[in-house]
Amino acid sequence: MTHVIQASDVEAQGHLVNALLDSGEAVRPEVKRIMAAHGFTATTIQPWYPLRDLLRCLQDIQTHVGRFSLRAIGQQVPRYTTFPPHITSFETALFLVDEAYRMNHRGPGAIGGYHHEPVDGHAARMRCDNPYPCEFDQGLLEALHVRFARPGSLLRITHGPGGCRALGDSACTYQLKW
Repeated sequence: MTHVIQASDVEAQGHLVNALLDSGEAVRPEVKRIMAAHGFTATTIQPWYPLRDLLRCLQDIQTHVGRFSLRAIGQQVPRYTTFPPHITSFETALFLVDEAYRMNHRGPGAIGGYHHEPVDGHAARMRCDNPYPCEFDQGLLEALHVRFARPGSLLRITHGPGGCRALGDSACTYQLKW
């Protein structure tokens, strides 16, 4: 079963291309080659891109470079995307990551989201039913922790039960502890 995206007219902000371009020295040349094959280069960054094209590019990166590269790309996203200005902690970031996701996408279509459920003061569940790859979202959550958590705080992400988008399911659930 494959994850079906209902986002034919949805667009993602162009700065997401910067996250792909800045995904790490070890994979950068191959990632850049794949991106160029999809029409994404540093000299052609547009304000908005069709989400479908960006997802195809991520799929090719996963196929030709590996899943670890998607996590590295996800880790770069908070450096380039717009977040609500009132985020002051990791806990608040978890509550508002879905809002930030919607701020960085436009157009009609079912694009899923990020669904946060607090467990206690330093634990939560995050269900991601958006069209981005599983590893991409894990990298994004790690980067949000680095950006908004207290110094010295460590994050542990465990893939919860109930399916995985990498296996064709419609959502992934992560157990977060920090």
